[in-house]
Amino acid sequence: MSGHQNYINHVALVLDASSSMSHLSRKVVDVADQQIAYLARRSRELDQETRVTVYVFADKAECVIYDKDVLRMPSLQQLYRAGGMTALLAAALKSQRELAQTAQLYGDHSFLTFILTDGQENASHRCPDAPAADPRELVEAVAKMIATQQDNWTLAVLVPDQMGKREAMQCGFPKDNIAIWDATSTQGLEEAGQVIQQATEKFMVGRTQGIRGSRTVFSTGAQAVNKDTIEAAGLTPVDPSEYQLIPVTREAAIREWVIECGHTYRTGSAFYQLNKSEKIQAKKQIAVLEKKTDRVYTGPEARALLGLPDTEVRVTPDHNDDFTIFVQSTSVNRKLIPNTRVLLML
Repeated sequence: MSGHQNYINHVALVLDASSSMSHLSRKVVDVADQQIAYLARRSRELDQETRVTVYVFADKAECVIYDKDVLRMPSLQQLYRAGGMTALLAAALKSQRELAQTAQLYGDHSFLTFILTDGQENASHRCPDAPAADPRELVEAVAKMIATQQDNWTLAVLVPDQMGKREAMQCGFPKDNIAIWDATSTQGLEEAGQVIQQATEKFMVGRTQGIRGSRTVFSTGAQAVNKDTIEAAGLTPVDPSEYQLIPVTREAAIREWVIECGHTYRTGSAFYQLNKSEKIQAKKQIAVLEKKTDRVYTGPEARALLGLPDTEVRVTPDHNDDFTIFVQSTSVNRKLIPNTRVLLML
C-alpha cells in the first residue's frame, strides 16, 4: 500500500466486575475514563485512529462498548456495575473471539487488549461463552488461542498477586504481558492505570516504527533490553574516548566525587547508576551500559531501548545480567552509593 499508512488501533479493556471489586467500582470508572481520554489525546497527536471496546465480566462476560471511535466514547459510569463471580477465562476467550471478527480492511490494524482482574478464575466453566465445562480444558483453550494469535494481536493481563501471575502463565500469557497490581486499594488501582497507560504509550509509539504487536508490553527497565533490541533499534555505541566510568567507593555527592577523582564536573555530564525504582523526567538523559563490553548507548535510542516513553516514567533497575542503566544527574548533590559507578561524559 503506497502513501500514508493508515494506523488503526483496536484497544479493548476487559474489566473484572465481580463482587470483590465493588469497593473500587467508582475508581474503576475513573481509571478507565482517564485511559480513554489519554488514548483520545495520543490518537490525535500521533495521527492514529483508535477504536475502543469494553467488556465487563462477573458471572459472565458482556461487551458494553464495541469498537467505538475513541473521540466519541461515553463515560463508563452507567456501564460498570460490580457483583457476581469471576469468569476470567471466558472473558479472555469471548473478547478475543469477537474482536477477531472485526474487519481489518484498508489500513494497518492492530489489536491491544488489557484484562484487569482482582481475583482467581472461578466461574467460566458455568459460563455460556465457555467452550468447555472442565476448568483445565478452559486453560488449554486460552493457551491455544494466545499461541495462534497473529502478530498484530497483543493480549495483556493485570493480576492481584503471584498466584494470579502463575495462573496467567499457565494460560499462555507471555511473561512480560502480565503485571501485578495492588487490588486492595484505590491507590493500587490508580497505579495499575498508570501501568496500562505506559504500556499503551510504548505500543502506540512502537506502531509508528512498524511494530504490530508486543510480547513485552509491561517491561520497562533493564529486562526489556537485550542484544536483539539493540540491533533492532539500530544503535551505535558512544565512542569510548568520550566517556569514563568511575567506581564509587564511598557514599559521596556526585560533584564532590567526580572532582575528588581528578575530573572536571559540568552539570549534566555525570550519570549515576540506577539502583532503586524511581521516576525519571522526560528531559533527563539515560545511558545504557553493556556489562560485557562496557559499551555505552545514550540519547533517545537509550530511552527507546528501555521502552520508555518521552514522558515522566517510573523505571526499576530490574536486575538484568547484560545491562546497567545510568541516569543523568541534574543535581550536584545526588548521593552516590558505594559499589556503583558514575558515568562521566567527557
